[in-house]
Amino acid sequence: MLIEVFKQSSIKLSGKYKIYFDPYKIDYEYHDADYIFITHDHYDHFDIESINKIIKENTYIIVPQVLKDIKFKNVFVVDVNKEYKLNDITFTTTYAYNKNKKFHPKDSNYVGYNILIDNTLYYIMGDTDVVDEITKINTDICFIPIGGTYTMDVYEAKDYINTIKPKKVIPIHYGSIVGDINLGNKFKSMINKDIEVEIHIGG
Repeated sequence: MLIEVFKQSSIKLSGKYKIYFDPYKIDYEYHDADYIFITHDHYDHFDIESINKIIKENTYIIVPQVLKDIKFKNVFVVDVNKEYKLNDITFTTTYAYNKNKKFHPKDSNYVGYNILIDNTLYYIMGDTDVVDEITKINTDICFIPIGGTYTMDVYEAKDYINTIKPKKVIPIHYGSIVGDINLGNKFKSMINKDIEVEIHIGG
């Protein structure tokens, strides 16, 4: 599986399918997306201009309830903390909210996604703090926000990853709107050595 991280939390997985998460400030006209997963409705996660650069005729767009009325074809609406199968893609939605900040309230039902592809679980956390509902997540590759302000900070992210122990972790949501561009390397230095850390932003 080829993993690409663009800006913020914008991710592309390329294998049998081209799968995007929260596309943001996409530079080129790809028009290759089989699936687009959106975690919530903030401008740096739901960027219509970027979606229009990657969408094609039969693209599925997976969104939380807050975006159920968007004007695209093939919209698949999800609730938090549910299991889904869409064609041969299987995934679970997870909680994604702030505990002591106002930016991502729990009752907005924003989501993360833990997706099973080729016997590997990919957990895209969305904008979240370390909340009780995600402390026992089982996943292989975790995309974790580390920038602070709107999400958990680098220290909270470090503790979380060293607790759930995925095989690989990829830090996101820093180096653009919040979080120094070198924050990924700081995060990497604090992670247990048996967990692989892959840096895509900065480096």
